[in-house]
Amino acid sequence: MSDNKKHIKWFRDSSPYINAHRHKTFVLYLGGDALESANLPNIIADIALLNSLGVRLVLVHGAAQQIDQQLQNQSKSWEILDNKRVTPPELLREIVQIIGGIRANIEARLSMGLVNSPMHGSGITVVSGNFVKAKPVGIVDGIDFQNTGATRRIDADGICQQLDNGAIVLVSPLGYSPSGETFNLDSISLAADVAIALNAVKLIYFSSEPGIRDSDGKIRSELQADITSPISMSPAEDYLFYLTSQACRKGVDRCHIVSYVKDGALLEELFTRDGSGTQITRVSYEQIRKAVPEDVPGIIHLIEPLEQEGILVKRSRELIESEIEQFTIIERDGLIICCGALYPFAAKGELACLVTHPDYREGDRGESLLSSIEERAKLQGLTSLFVLTTQSAHWFVEHGFVEGNVSALPDGRKSFYNYQRNSKFFEKPL
Repeated sequence: MSDNKKHIKWFRDSSPYINAHRHKTFVLYLGGDALESANLPNIIADIALLNSLGVRLVLVHGAAQQIDQQLQNQSKSWEILDNKRVTPPELLREIVQIIGGIRANIEARLSMGLVNSPMHGSGITVVSGNFVKAKPVGIVDGIDFQNTGATRRIDADGICQQLDNGAIVLVSPLGYSPSGETFNLDSISLAADVAIALNAVKLIYFSSEPGIRDSDGKIRSELQADITSPISMSPAEDYLFYLTSQACRKGVDRCHIVSYVKDGALLEELFTRDGSGTQITRVSYEQIRKAVPEDVPGIIHLIEPLEQEGILVKRSRELIESEIEQFTIIERDGLIICCGALYPFAAKGELACLVTHPDYREGDRGESLLSSIEERAKLQGLTSLFVLTTQSAHWFVEHGFVEGNVSALPDGRKSFYNYQRNSKFFEKPL
């Protein structure tokens, strides 16, 4: 029964994302290595689930691993120069055949509908075609790349027409020129080109790694496209970050790097606030900002448990609504996870109602919000912050507050002091 309660809670918590993702366009990239993963059947089932929830899906696939393997079996090599594949005409025919086989396999997997399987009753239509117009890379630094191409144009209208009909559009790493030539394309950059052309809401890369790690080896849940702080990345991570950053700057709302090894990584990334991989955005999805009237329910939901425990003084909805301009919040993807209020009294400001959501108390949000409120107080010409607390004295001392006597309260605040609560007075100069 306890497990069912967890499932029910997860499903309820995911409902805002179900509504947010419906009718939105996502571009997913599965490289050749992902297509060989033991977890591929689960990924396919999750893609089918997204389709059933009304997400418009474009699936771009790679083939490098399969091509390398087949050419190796034939004692043939596929030359790489300047990190690009050289595609001579005699290899192109084999490459086209291999890509065609991969495309047929993906279509077959998306067409499965066995009873008692996740795909049962999905009824997915998969469409592929000549959606990618290409041009030759040409001769670079004296190297003729022959039938290696680059994206010239994406037929966005044609793809959207198929998406409007409820189909999943499958894009292979082949492009065609107006003269009828076929070019082999870099599938990783092709996925970014498709997402940009469609103005997709999300571009999602499946990777062998669960995301981009920081210098301590921890997965970064979020990176901003214009990041300037140094992060140690492998060449593969650096390339993915470059492509996703460019995609964000050119109109894609959010890009994601998720594991193709971990079962359910895609669903966890899309339907939970903390995700499972790395999200790259133009603007952080966790922001500190001034509260607005629409935030009142979220603030009440955040502070209510502490009011019930007697840690905070009870505030009515009407009071919060009338004082909403005094509040600063941290919002994480639509959820208010931290709040605090600033009330000016002459040259001093009272810091009140500083609360962090229990799931986010290890992330220094309180410190970040305190810093923001301090800056706000300085802009108002206040010379110090004071706080009245019954149970958080140590935290305030650790952040520069010094205990004093309640007699130091500003005259406008003394008359409201509750002697029954016996709150301690702390002050911090600004």
